[in-house]
Order: sequence, then C-alpha cells, then structure tokens
Amino acid sequence: MQDPRQTHAAEAATAGGFLAGLVIGGLTGAGTMLLLAPQSGRRTRAEIQQKGTELRDYTVENFGNRVADARVTASKITAPARRQVKELQNRGQEFLDEQGDRLSAGIDQVVSE
Repeated sequence: MQDPRQTHAAEAATAGGFLAGLVIGGLTGAGTMLLLAPQSGRRTRAEIQQKGTELRDYTVENFGNRVADARVTASKITAPARRQVKELQNRGQEFLDEQGDRLSAGIDQVVSE
C-alpha cells in the first residue's frame, strides 16, 4: 500500500502539470493563431479575447474540480486514521480507569490493615 503522503504529492504534481500544460498550450495556440491568421487584426484580437475567456473559464472550472477531488481523497485518507485515534483514546482511557481502580483498591487495602 502506498504512503498517503506520496499519493497526495503525486496527485498535486499531476494537477500542477495539467494546469501548466493547459496555460502553455493556450498561449502557444494564441501565438500561432496570431502568426497564421488570414483576417484583420481587430477580428483576430476579438477571437483571442474570446478564446482567452474560454480558457480562463475552463481552467477555473477544472481547478475547482481538482480541489474537490483532493478534498475527497484527503477525507478518504484521514477518516480511517481518525477512527483509529478515537479507538486508541478509548483504550487508553479504559486502561487509565482500570489502573486507577487498582490503585484505589491497593490504597484501601493498605489503609484498612
């Protein structure tokens, strides 16, 4: 089983690489479009602005999805650990209660002798 921290780091790196590729690809496409555009500059600028807006919206939406996925994954990783911590706390408290009872019984026995 993989270490959850390694899995989280790999997912974060994948998300970061995806976003970087998306931005670089968008900029490259916009630059290529400028160089190869057979239309007027005004029309080209309008298209670039529209594509830039679409790219921004797409990036924001996908970033939000990645954040939601990361939260779900983090919850899946931490939920079992929280249950184990709670169980250990309960066991520890039971142990302390038992030892306190033994100590009280020992003190009562010494005092009554």
